Amino acid sequence: MKRLARPFWVALAVLFLFEAWLWDRLAAIVGRVVAVIPWGWIKPALVRLVERLSPQATLVVFVVPFIVLLPLKFFELWLLAHRQWVAAAAVLLLAKLVGLGITAFIFDATRDKLLQIAWFRRLYEFFEWARHWAHEKIVPIKRRLHAWSRETIGPVVQQLRRWRRALHHRHAGRLLERVMRIRRRTRLAPP
Repeated sequence: MKRLARPFWVALAVLFLFEAWLWDRLAAIVGRVVAVIPWGWIKPALVRLVERLSPQATLVVFVVPFIVLLPLKFFELWLLAHRQWVAAAAVLLLAKLVGLGITAFIFDATRDKLLQIAWFRRLYEFFEWARHWAHEKIVPIKRRLHAWSRETIGPVVQQLRRWRRALHHRHAGRLLERVMRIRRRTRLAPP
């Protein structure tokens, strides 16, 4: 049973880390988009709004992205019902990216107020613990993959680099000369 449980926990850790990675990256991307688009006033306005709200009312602001993306989820289900697999996958990916990005943006503005709610703070601490746990589960596998790639892929990469140098325009004349010499030898060689 332990043999079956380990891959399950590792897969769960990888999924959790992927979500956390997306969260971290999308928060930065959404921040850049907000900085580029003249919507920069939204975050200060949201922060001012959150300052006036109670922690429980701030929770409603945090839930807004889920409500806004609900029509996309229904559209995705409709596409799946009509066997439009690629379109459904595209809508799922779009909803995931937009949802995580907006949620990261709103969470950044509402974090302090939300952490005043006891159950939310415990939930947040649980996810921080789960993230640490997931990293611990993945580290030995990353080490093994790194060692394997050094032993297996490293020599291949070195050979590719040598070929690239040989095919570089500075060395192309020598390479062409060698190829022509080999070609002449094979033509002149007795059958």
